[in-house]
Amino acid sequence: MIQEALIKRLQQEAEDRQEELLDLLSQLLAYPTVSPPARNTLEAQRFVQKQLITSGFETELWEVYPDDPNVTGIRPGSQRELYRSLLLNGHMDVAEVGDDAQWKYDPFALTLEDGRVYGRGTSDMKGGLAALLFAIKLLNEGGVELKGDLLFQSVIGEEAGEAGTRACTERGCNADFAIVADTSNLAIQGQGGVITGWVTVQSPVTYHDGLRARMIHAGGGIRGASAIEKMMKLIEGLQELERYWAVTKSYPGFAAGSNTINPAVIEGGRHAAFIADQCALWITVHFYPDEDYESVAAEIENHLLKVAEADPWLSEHPPTFRWGGRSMLEERGEIFPSLTLDEEGDGLKSLAAAHALHLGAAPAVGMSPSVTDAGWLGRAGIPTVIYGPGELHHAHAVDESVELNELIDYVKVMIAFIADWCNQVKPEAEVFVNESRNSSRQL
Repeated sequence: MIQEALIKRLQQEAEDRQEELLDLLSQLLAYPTVSPPARNTLEAQRFVQKQLITSGFETELWEVYPDDPNVTGIRPGSQRELYRSLLLNGHMDVAEVGDDAQWKYDPFALTLEDGRVYGRGTSDMKGGLAALLFAIKLLNEGGVELKGDLLFQSVIGEEAGEAGTRACTERGCNADFAIVADTSNLAIQGQGGVITGWVTVQSPVTYHDGLRARMIHAGGGIRGASAIEKMMKLIEGLQELERYWAVTKSYPGFAAGSNTINPAVIEGGRHAAFIADQCALWITVHFYPDEDYESVAAEIENHLLKVAEADPWLSEHPPTFRWGGRSMLEERGEIFPSLTLDEEGDGLKSLAAAHALHLGAAPAVGMSPSVTDAGWLGRAGIPTVIYGPGELHHAHAVDESVELNELIDYVKVMIAFIADWCNQVKPEAEVFVNESRNSSRQL
């Protein structure tokens, strides 16, 4: 009862002290951490690190790219071996502003008007970051005991498919549950995945344009081809595969045909005086939550190689493939793994219960139409959900904004959920904890 009363008091403080939340968000917005060009988050991440230290976290700021570090932190639980741990994740980078003359509001200064907060990143996702920082600040100031570990990741690179969260998983992060506070309008979401790839056709010989007639007529004597023209056959093959997927694959929460293969960029040839000896196609592939990017890439490769086998020239000069990458900026490639939801999992059920109790209605549970870093945490074996403030149609938009009340509601839910989850006994430790409690009562 004492803990319950304390949580209610802290939730009321979240409302009464909303100016502090706005000040936190205002300071985050003032850092122009747009990506691209990126390489500009160092000072913003130092600011987050200071907030975490003030709230009782042990922190580390470490470089992913020059001037683009991650900040990771842990508030160790008082009985961490026995109680559940929670990981909170959010990204510091924001989308490009574009022509700021189109903006009514300064994109890098907080504006509050008619209950909405304006500025680049308010919805995606500095609003979520600020709300998390405010929630853990109130928990710390209120003296709320957390028996399990509370972990925090402020990462870089989500907007350009860079390796911020992926790098965290490669360093061995782990938790019993994770929340990515990205834009979901306080719905609990999973996601499909995205991978980009390059398909390349390469001729071993470069021919002058004047020899084209000898390639395409009987008796010409030259066994050659234009890489551009051969790529056109492969594009037709991709279209056939995309149509096949549309009628053979589906997933709840997605419209039919959401698994697409987009021929986004094509590059080929060297000069009008030559037959094109190389052509490269950049594709973007969307796939469903129950698929992984390796199997999807392999399916595309196998299909295109069969297309090539049916062509006399391509059968001898098959296409090559390069998939994904750690950065759209550095490597012109990205991966967003998919994320399924375990609706019967303890983490999701506990979060949904906290949302329903403190906001008066159950949250929507479903699939995001976009992609986030959450897939990397799920891929690392951590039960993960997307759950954050902001509406997707405001993200990346001119005069990006979020409702102030939604930010406050998010803080209230997270205060309650963190305090509940990090004080739940791990299933494997229940017998030990119960025996300890019984021994204490007998004494």
